[in-house]
Amino acid sequence: MAKDTVKKDKSKKGKAAATATGPSAPLPEGYVPRLKKRYQEEVVARIQKEFGIENIMAVPKIEKISLNMGVGEAIQNIKILDDAAEELASLAGQRPTITRAQKSIAAFKLRQGMPIGARVTLRGTRMWEFLDRLITVALPRVRDFRGISTKSFDGRGNYTLGVRDQLIFPEIDYNKVEKAKGMNITIVTTAGNDERALFLLRELGMPFQR
Repeated sequence: MAKDTVKKDKSKKGKAAATATGPSAPLPEGYVPRLKKRYQEEVVARIQKEFGIENIMAVPKIEKISLNMGVGEAIQNIKILDDAAEELASLAGQRPTITRAQKSIAAFKLRQGMPIGARVTLRGTRMWEFLDRLITVALPRVRDFRGISTKSFDGRGNYTLGVRDQLIFPEIDYNKVEKAKGMNITIVTTAGNDERALFLLRELGMPFQR
């Protein structure tokens, strides 16, 4: 599966404060994320019109978002993995799980079961809030950003974005980062095909290349 990659913009451009609620901020009772509200009030109707969908229950939606940070260097230094898990927790507002090697690779001194990364899956409010921050805050901070590729769908309506540097996210404390760590962000939808998923994400504001 193709993965689009992006680099952090080290300049001060694009550092405007996020309009979305942060991952650890307390939420008022009955709170509806801004992007979810936009989906419900605007995007659903546009999708129905575009694809002739009469049953509102059949309208594509975002099901979950998975963040996966692979840290091969953890074989020599487990602290790097601890840092990765802490950073993912800062982004997601929930504790990530540790991923382990599926098989042994002698050339890399890797044994089956060794911890090599961290991942977290977001649903509901946290999912919508993360997507909002990704679109409005993180991606605009990428150096020379010209949009993300439309070629990173998997044929079933799911999209994976590769990020080279976690520092594009303002939740990450620059002073605590010892090493840049990339991550994959996978947006899982119920679209069933790439055409509908692309339309859905584009209507939500994902800055795809034209």
